[in-house]
Amino acid sequence: MTGRSGRTVLLDTCALLDLSIAPDKIADGARSDLTDMSSQLLVSAATAWEIAIKTRHGKLHGGERLLASWEQNLIDLQAISLTIDHEDAILAGGLPWAHRDPFDRMLVAQATRRNLPLATRDDVIIGSGIVTTIDTRK
Repeated sequence: MTGRSGRTVLLDTCALLDLSIAPDKIADGARSDLTDMSSQLLVSAATAWEIAIKTRHGKLHGGERLLASWEQNLIDLQAISLTIDHEDAILAGGLPWAHRDPFDRMLVAQATRRNLPLATRDDVIIGSGIVTTIDTRK
């Protein structure tokens, strides 16, 4: 556990990548919220899976380095890992939402089930109204 005790936030893949590699890509207000020591950051196993797939397909420069230091990166961000369970999977598959990206569906399902805001810059997720979001777009 990290010692943070306030608001709990689930990071989507881009939010994690931006916080880890280029925090200046995150809107100032959102970055302030996410780096506030009272906020507990969660990172889904779906994010590790998505990064691994994108890295394997050559779509994520530097992904190998991030995956090789996954645990240390979470420690550096004072974030904790969120596992995927069968209830997450059932909700993700059954969401009444046309979004086809399985990783985004899983993140929305996990945030919804746990009543958590999802930090994201994804226009489709933000516009869906399905889950509370922290808009990280600049």
